[in-house]
Amino acid sequence: MSRVGRVSAEVTAARKAFLRRRTAVFFTFFFPLLLVVIFGTVIGTGAAGGFLGGTPAENAAAYLAVVVLFTPLSRVGSEVARSREGNRFEKLATTPLSRVEWLLAHSLVNVAVIGVAGLLLLVAAVAVTGAEVVVSPTSVLFVTAFVATGVVAFCGVGAVIGSVADSQDGVIAAANGLALPLILLSETFVPPAALPGWLPTELSPLTYFARGVRAVLTESAAGAGAANLAVLAAVAAGALLAGAFALPRTD
Repeated sequence: MSRVGRVSAEVTAARKAFLRRRTAVFFTFFFPLLLVVIFGTVIGTGAAGGFLGGTPAENAAAYLAVVVLFTPLSRVGSEVARSREGNRFEKLATTPLSRVEWLLAHSLVNVAVIGVAGLLLLVAAVAVTGAEVVVSPTSVLFVTAFVATGVVAFCGVGAVIGSVADSQDGVIAAANGLALPLILLSETFVPPAALPGWLPTELSPLTYFARGVRAVLTESAAGAGAANLAVLAAVAAGALLAGAFALPRTD
């Protein structure tokens, strides 16, 4: 079987495994809508005294960052932990499927799932908060690329977490412990001007995701989308390799 065939077969298996977990399917698509409703109606957003301190279109980038960060970390991390507990990596070592191919397949499934969830989120942001986002072939292409690249990056990090955590509960705790500081300190919900100057937000890949998506959705900075996407792509490639390397060969 060719490499494409091996990855395709694992994609099919991972997709069916995800669809069998109905609770996971429900909350994967329900969580983005809940996020928009809470911040858009209950708390309130907007430039004039809003909780997030930005326009609804700028805040939509923050909502999208939450989905791109939290979902891959927990889903891939939990999948790795389940595979370790079921001795699946020991069986995987007897097949032609490499660890890079295994992680790539699961990343592709997450890209598709989170891509749909992200689309629902943006539609909800426009409908609930009145966000005036830029809709053009270029913006659609860039947002799609940002989501796909960001998901791959955090799938790699999730694989590392799942490889070192001692259980599925440990994965969830570690994922939340990493994601919460990142979402608050990466120029997403908190404006850069409100963060201390000594804070190295440039070390967080989520910063480049938020900056790029915000620029694309509002057309506030020409060229910012491509520059931030290039940095995020480099991080994604490194994270994917690191995550594949961290996966156990046997259990």
